[in-house]
Amino acid sequence: MTAARGAPIWQQLYATNKWEVAEAVVRRAENAGCHAVAVTVDRSGGRNQETLFRLRRSDTRECAGCHDRSSLSASYRTRPSYNTLDMSGLKNIQSSAMTWDFFKRLRDVTKMKIVIKGILAYEDAVIAADNGIDAIIVSNHGAPQRGFGPLDHRRAARDRRGVNGRMPILVDSGFRRGSDVIKALCMGATAVGVGRPYIWGLGAFGQAGVERVLELMRIETLAMMQQMGAPTLKDLKPTMVRRLSNRRWRARRMG
Repeated sequence: MTAARGAPIWQQLYATNKWEVAEAVVRRAENAGCHAVAVTVDRSGGRNQETLFRLRRSDTRECAGCHDRSSLSASYRTRPSYNTLDMSGLKNIQSSAMTWDFFKRLRDVTKMKIVIKGILAYEDAVIAADNGIDAIIVSNHGAPQRGFGPLDHRRAARDRRGVNGRMPILVDSGFRRGSDVIKALCMGATAVGVGRPYIWGLGAFGQAGVERVLELMRIETLAMMQQMGAPTLKDLKPTMVRRLSNRRWRARRMG
C-alpha cells in the first residue's frame, strides 16, 4: 500500500482483546512506512445492521461456504491484515474494555502519530489532548450505521476551545456535499473525511468517478466560501453557522 500510494498513509487499528495482536500490527505498519496509527474507539457496543437482518430472511446461502465461522480467530486468521500473527484466544475484534493505559502502552512501542477515531464529546477531546494524543477524528462510524445523520456529533466539532489548538480535529460520518464540509470547518474542524461519496463514484465510473466526486466536493466548498465572504478557510467562523433549536432540528429530521 505504501509503495502504491507513494505518499504518507495511516494504519487504522481495531484493537482486539489481545495486546500482542495490536502491537504486532502497529510495529508492522511503522516498518512499512506508515506515519500515523488511527485507533477506532467508536464501535465497542456493536451496531444495528437493519438491512442485513432484513435481507437475511430471504437469503438462503450458507456463510460457511466462503467463511470459516468456527471461531473469531479462524475467521480473521486468513485476512491479509493479520497474516502470520498468532490469533489464538481472540474473543473480539474491537475491545470494549479499552482504557487510557492502552494508549500509554501504544506510545511506548511506536514513534508514529497516534490518532483516536470516534470522539463525540469535547470533554473527551480534552482528555485525549491531556494524554498526549496527536489528533482526534470526530466520528459516529458512518452516520446511518448508528442511525444518525451527518453532523449529528456537533458537540465535539463545534469549536476548538476544548483543546485550545493543541491538536488537529478531523471529522467524518455522513458528509455528502460541500455545504456539509463548510459547516464542519466553521465549527472548528481542521479537516473533513469523505467516505461513501467517493465509493459511489468508484462503483459507477472507477477512478474517473472518484476524481469527479472529489472535484464536485471542491467546487461546492469553494462556492460556499465565496457566498459566505470567506477568502480562505481561516476566515470560516462559528458565527457563520446558524444553529437550529432542538425542536426545529427534530422536526427537520422527521421531514
